[in-house]
Amino acid sequence: MTKLAKTFALAVTLVAAPFVIAGAASAEGERYILVSHAPDSDSWWNTIKNGIALAGKQMGVTVEYRNPPTGDLADMARIIEQAAASNPDGIITTLADFDVLSGPIRAAVDQGIDVIIMNSGTPEQTREVGALMFVGQPEYDAGLAAGMRAKGDGIKSFVCVNHVISNTVVADRCRGFADGLGIELGDSMIDAGQDPAEIKNRVKAYLTANPDTQAVLTLGPTSADPTIQALQEMGTAGSLYFGTFDLGTEIVKAIKDGTIKWGIDQQPFLQAYLPVVILTNYDRYGVLPGNNINSGPGFVTKEALSKVEEFAGEYR
Repeated sequence: MTKLAKTFALAVTLVAAPFVIAGAASAEGERYILVSHAPDSDSWWNTIKNGIALAGKQMGVTVEYRNPPTGDLADMARIIEQAAASNPDGIITTLADFDVLSGPIRAAVDQGIDVIIMNSGTPEQTREVGALMFVGQPEYDAGLAAGMRAKGDGIKSFVCVNHVISNTVVADRCRGFADGLGIELGDSMIDAGQDPAEIKNRVKAYLTANPDTQAVLTLGPTSADPTIQALQEMGTAGSLYFGTFDLGTEIVKAIKDGTIKWGIDQQPFLQAYLPVVILTNYDRYGVLPGNNINSGPGFVTKEALSKVEEFAGEYR
């Protein structure tokens, strides 16, 4: 086994422990908490857990992962408050809804806790809540790039399957895609919900009611996997233009067999790994990157699948 493979294997072993991911005790004793908006059912976040596991091991710090089991954002706000009350050295959190989450995050900052926003939110919102920096993908820009790519491929109409309609920042992916195509978003974004069977049925219903739809855009494995099934059942898999955000095992398979044209990789591993490294070095040495860090977007196509396929669902 190579050194890199051993490191990855160790990271996977660490993730198996629920809630708390700890590295060797450090002299400084740093403890960080990552709070996400993801429900327990969203497997995409396994890569996030792997990222903090590896960073915790390498930096010799303790990292805890917390989330609202059902994805309820009010519950997430309470979790951030509870995390701050435990006086960690730092909090890493998503900013899925500014109105709901900015208060608890700002309170943590005012308490003297260093905060890094990752995955969801914007650099502007990050500054407004007083966080150190943002690590993630500029969602509108990613959607715009995807729309321009689809326009170049001749696409003029689409449906965006949004499984996290409450996350206003993620909806920017759909808006950016529409702008990239040069059309109005209008009714092209559907609230798909989280249930796989319901997502599949809503996609089939939309495409049946709108037979001239040329493309489907999904926003992650939660909506992509049932959409793959929907297209297979409708007999349009491989013929309907299909792009998606994020990667996962089924998405990689669909890219490989031609069902999905491309996937946009926001590199969630880096969104989790880098904040732990940054906070540790900030606490120990007072050093901090001068700018926010864009972890994506990057287009993954059939021609560039080897490394992605090897680590899909774990580190990609």
